[in-house]
Amino acid sequence: MTAADCLAQERIWFDKPRYDEAERRFYEQMNGPTQHKQDTGANSILQDIARARENIQKSLAGSGGGSAADYGELAARMKSLELENQSLHTVVEDLRSALGKMESRVSALEKRSSAPTVNGTGPQKAPSAPAREEEDEEEDDVDLFGSDEEVDEEAERLKEQRLQEYAAKKAKKPVLIAKSSILLDVKPWDDETDMKKLEECVRSVQVDGLLWGASKLVPVGYGIKKLQINCVVEDDKVGTDFLEEEITKYEDYVQSVDVAAFNKI
Repeated sequence: MTAADCLAQERIWFDKPRYDEAERRFYEQMNGPTQHKQDTGANSILQDIARARENIQKSLAGSGGGSAADYGELAARMKSLELENQSLHTVVEDLRSALGKMESRVSALEKRSSAPTVNGTGPQKAPSAPAREEEDEEEDDVDLFGSDEEVDEEAERLKEQRLQEYAAKKAKKPVLIAKSSILLDVKPWDDETDMKKLEECVRSVQVDGLLWGASKLVPVGYGIKKLQINCVVEDDKVGTDFLEEEITKYEDYVQSVDVAAFNKI
């Protein structure tokens, strides 16, 4: 089969562009020429702008009759702002004038300090010889080291006096004595130990700062009872170790001594 035969059998509309152009012309004659897409977009934007202008004009026309109070408030605020602006202007002018005066004074002082010497004499004259001699004599009369020693002696005397006064006040104050309440458990050797004699031995321990209190016999077991005795001691003078050593000296009656309770008073 040849190429011509193949093309003869294909159903291709070669004249379609020509027919499309004819159809476009027909519709243009019926409805008028079609607008470009960009032209339609521009026209829509212009229409929106025109509508916005109409809305603004309507809003201004509608609110013109009923906003007299708003206009009055706005005018009052503008007037207050103008007054405030005027006051600020006056303050700024005052500051400028003060700054100008200060600058003029500073420049005058600088000119005085940097004034050149005239005829070989400076702005300050040197003191004459007699004046120098008088000043030297006055300086010789001043005893700098002697004054310092006098001040130091006076300070030491005041310091000693204050220390003595503080010591006197401290001596007058009552001294607080720290005390403690101790409960001792004194255990005998067996049930045949004389508990009365044991208590007498315990109470025979007498020393400054020790005061014995109440006592009782507490059963331990197997017929044995221990002596529970209370005492009050001054912490600076008597301690638990001292009490244990003194009581355990009575070896015939005392087996051991334990601290059952210890409380500060």
